[in-house]
Amino acid sequence: MLSKVRPFALCCLILAFATPALAQVPTYQLPAPELARIVDAPLPPSISIGPDNRTLLLMERRSLPSILEVSQPELKLAGLAVNPKTNGESRVNYVSGLAFQALPDGKARKVTGLPKEPQISHVAWSPDGKKLAFTLTRDAGIELWVADVATARAQRHGVLRLNAAVGMPFAWLSDSQSILCRAVPEKRGAAPKEPEAPVGPIVQENMGEKAPARTYPNLLKGPYDEALFEHYLTSQLLVLDATGRAKPLGQPGLMMGARPSPDGKYVLVETVHRPYSYLVPLDRFPTRAEVWDRAGRLVRRVADLPLAETVPISFDAVRKGPRALAWRPDADACLYWAEAQDGGDPAQPAPVRDRVLMLKAPFKGEPTPLVDLAYRFSGAEWANGRLALVWEQWRKTRQERTWVLSPDTTAVPRKLFERSSEDRYGDPGSPIRQRTARGTFVMTASADGKSLLFSGAGASPSGNKPFLDRLDLETGRKERLWESQAPTYAVVAHVFDASGKRLLIRRESPSEPPNYVLRDGAQEHAITHFAHPTPELAGVRKELITYKRADGLPLSGTLYLPSNYDPAKQGPLPMVMWAYPREFKSADAAGQLDRSPYMFDRIAYNSPLVWLARGYAVLDDPKLPILGQGENEPNDTYVEQLVAGAKAAVDEVVRRGVADPRRIAIGGHSYGAFMTANLLAHSDLFAAGIARSGAYNRTLTPFGFQSEERTLWEAPDTYFKMSPFVNANRINEPLLLIHGAADSNPGTFPMQSERFYQALKGLGATTRLVLLPHEEHSYRARESILHMLYETDRWLDRYVKHRPADTPRR
Repeated sequence: MLSKVRPFALCCLILAFATPALAQVPTYQLPAPELARIVDAPLPPSISIGPDNRTLLLMERRSLPSILEVSQPELKLAGLAVNPKTNGESRVNYVSGLAFQALPDGKARKVTGLPKEPQISHVAWSPDGKKLAFTLTRDAGIELWVADVATARAQRHGVLRLNAAVGMPFAWLSDSQSILCRAVPEKRGAAPKEPEAPVGPIVQENMGEKAPARTYPNLLKGPYDEALFEHYLTSQLLVLDATGRAKPLGQPGLMMGARPSPDGKYVLVETVHRPYSYLVPLDRFPTRAEVWDRAGRLVRRVADLPLAETVPISFDAVRKGPRALAWRPDADACLYWAEAQDGGDPAQPAPVRDRVLMLKAPFKGEPTPLVDLAYRFSGAEWANGRLALVWEQWRKTRQERTWVLSPDTTAVPRKLFERSSEDRYGDPGSPIRQRTARGTFVMTASADGKSLLFSGAGASPSGNKPFLDRLDLETGRKERLWESQAPTYAVVAHVFDASGKRLLIRRESPSEPPNYVLRDGAQEHAITHFAHPTPELAGVRKELITYKRADGLPLSGTLYLPSNYDPAKQGPLPMVMWAYPREFKSADAAGQLDRSPYMFDRIAYNSPLVWLARGYAVLDDPKLPILGQGENEPNDTYVEQLVAGAKAAVDEVVRRGVADPRRIAIGGHSYGAFMTANLLAHSDLFAAGIARSGAYNRTLTPFGFQSEERTLWEAPDTYFKMSPFVNANRINEPLLLIHGAADSNPGTFPMQSERFYQALKGLGATTRLVLLPHEEHSYRARESILHMLYETDRWLDRYVKHRPADTPRR
């Protein structure tokens, strides 16, 4: 009889006989008003300085999207997440408005001509700074728009639909008149339809070759996915002139990128082709890198890389062949790239790991070796033909080197720095770059090429003090040109010239939000006046505290107390600790500070500081270093070190009299959620836990996770001991699990929380699982975030703030 019931009627029949609990459909709930106000607090604009060094671009940031917007169609293909309606990325943080402001005293001029509630992204200045190009996302596709800086008026440029499925979909050419675009082919046709029935099984095979792979998300799953992938990734290159007229360049292809040379005469085009993989994402597919001329003719095929399914899982492993191809920004048309000399396998002994090569126009003959590296190439910066810097790094030992090169001469490379990448106190910073007339960026060098400007975080035992230095490349001597001064915190946002005297700095303090100041020598001029987003929390008390682990390792965290807190009258408070453990190879580096007590803390929805509004004390980012010195791997003693670090933090806040030891919650996101579950399983330090979007069963990530390079079969005891799922029977505190139902972050699939919840429930634990529809690893929809706060608030209120004195333990 039931076989004749229509589906809708069958659902009604099931609900009619369902238990009351099953019949109740959960709906989005609102948290306390003070939490909702934090979620809806306005965001300050982001900024960009124009090429003329006289124009400030203000980009208004949108408030949170609705669940309706987040629920739009999404295709997950080969590591991409594509909106089939727009042929662009499905999850974009849009800009909602643009304005130009003349420096130093001009008023902001809002860009006109835009539609109501525009969805703006991919913003780019023309090389001459007279125009601003950007994309505008509509229901039917993504359009290219251009704003005139002089008139502050924008209009659509051309009639094409951009293909923004991967990367930047357009680029200015050096003449500031032409724009290179990746467009949806004009006669592409409709998207492939899913077959009503499969034509056969999905088959994969391996003929004895090792092909380990981490848990990559959004992979292709079958022939239909392959057809969709080709449909949405296929682009036609076009060059638009100043009037918007389009000229096709070459033939359509599956393009990952197209970058014009600095002189505008060539284009570096990167495409993928079959055979595709169901094991690895797009960046491991067979790839061609070619140089085309402005007529779309092939000039040189620089690389044709095969499918890379067998790259080792270690962090120093890379695919074979040319990689990290780019144009030299200081030359007319010169490519450079790195190429592994050890087959890309760090397990193979080799005196040279990577070689950096160059190839200049007209791209004939063999490339020129630039430098041989004993570690992996990790980046390059260019000033001119006599000065460049190249970085190499070896993740296994955390060693890093910087080399000074003279790329167009025969001068021998000279080592500038050799240091541990973990050593924050010794970090020299990064070179300041300046924009060229062609729109590229080069290092800001002195006229004689003997010095460069460097800026950095300035980590120190008293907290971060950002700086600007002039570095003498011959002697290594540093001249400090500027440094952040207490009781404020400031960073260099822009350097106007090689003297380093005229700066745009962003300054803040614990009570004042970040604003921009123009500094010319000793003179300063305020540029922006952004208001405090949550003035009701302006009086929050903040302190950077330091303490020691039982083994003597120095630790730190930032302690926050509600503005109206009186310890003499109120006594110890309930507390929320929010943390994220990190691995180190050096004890000295593990104990270093990496923040400032003078920073402004925006109390955003994803910050633990929201709980200050509900009367909790907060210890944010208590350091939980996992140390593995010498041949010892950090994770071999993960649990012991994790518990020791957490105990030191608890002991310190209890010693200070600000936290009630019976009413402390532990929480974290992602690896912090994994940490939370482990602390509940292996200690009795906390009253309850909040775990968002975590992974709990390491056997589901058998080829490495986080900073663990060994496989499950190489270190089975470590994998099992670190898995809260395996130790679920030891968790006797209430644990709230929250997860985005569409999470595609490597290793943190929703199944991790679902299976962990089932284990806890089967063992009789106090637990709750909240799956947020359509949400990824980070949550975006306003409804989702408000509901997340509602759930967390209820959990903390019941099991922490008002925890009964005789709470039983299982």
